[in-house]
Amino acid sequence: MKMNITIKDVAKKAGVSISTVSRVINDSKPVTDEVKQKVLDVIKETGYIPNPLARSLVTKKSQLIGVIVPEVSDSFVNEILNGIEEIAKMYDYDILLANTYSDKEQELKSINLLRAKQVEGIVMISWILDEDHINYIQNCGMPATYISKTARDFDIYTVSTSNKEATYDMTNYLIGKGHEKIAFVMTSQDDTVLEMERLSGYEKALSENNINLDNSLIKHGGTTYEGGYKSMKELLEDGIIPHAAFVTGDEAAIGAINAICDAGYKVPEDISVTGFNDVKIAKMYRPKLTTVYQPLYDMGAVAIRMVIKLINKEPIDGKKIELPYRIIERESVIERKK
Repeated sequence: MKMNITIKDVAKKAGVSISTVSRVINDSKPVTDEVKQKVLDVIKETGYIPNPLARSLVTKKSQLIGVIVPEVSDSFVNEILNGIEEIAKMYDYDILLANTYSDKEQELKSINLLRAKQVEGIVMISWILDEDHINYIQNCGMPATYISKTARDFDIYTVSTSNKEATYDMTNYLIGKGHEKIAFVMTSQDDTVLEMERLSGYEKALSENNINLDNSLIKHGGTTYEGGYKSMKELLEDGIIPHAAFVTGDEAAIGAINAICDAGYKVPEDISVTGFNDVKIAKMYRPKLTTVYQPLYDMGAVAIRMVIKLINKEPIDGKKIELPYRIIERESVIERKK
């Protein structure tokens, strides 16, 4: 059986000192091209893998970035993680992932765990971010960026989409299709900056089209399928039959579609439905979901790049980055006949 190759073995086979091998691996001090190539050839031949902890002690850099997520299986999180991982690799960083199941205590424990693993920075994705999270990370002196619907409530580095404008445009889109009685199912009942912006965009579109605001059409359903289903079921059971439903989360929108169908109505023939985010299921479900596209991959990519810049003390243009959105038209909305 092949034994583990050590740095001592590499040095002996290359005929150099252990410190010379270390300098080649860490690129810490110059060695001649001839010696460098000889050491690299032996490393390749033997399959030697440097100890990352030992390497970090020399370079003072672990090349690790911690990523905290609320639910690793969530489609919204998945697409952000794809962007994070690819850009991290591009800059020669590895990712340590902490899955918290949206539990605040677990989120705080994850921060400590990642510190113990000597990560150089953190990207935190959280449904509900509060001062405890931020203070905890800042007190550690850890560079961090955040993706959360509550992140914009704080003076921190964040990546998001122009939520007010996106909600305004989608509401206008539905009005343009002849829908005036538009249910608005928001993903949180908390008075966060994000929720206030979304509500403001909805209200602005109604006002500009001379449509009175009806608070009975506004629900707070959460991001899940179950939340969307429950919100729409409650509306229909109260005898409120909207022309359209704008649900600010795709999985919740699909829940709303099923509640409509279970109540004996059809989508989009009786009630049109739109979502928000454009996760993969929006394209797979039938009818395919008309939704607001958020560049989730790009959000992850920008967030990890911001952290790397903070680690390297590079300049960053602003703390709050807003990425562009667009409306994706599919099958869940039709023109309403007057």
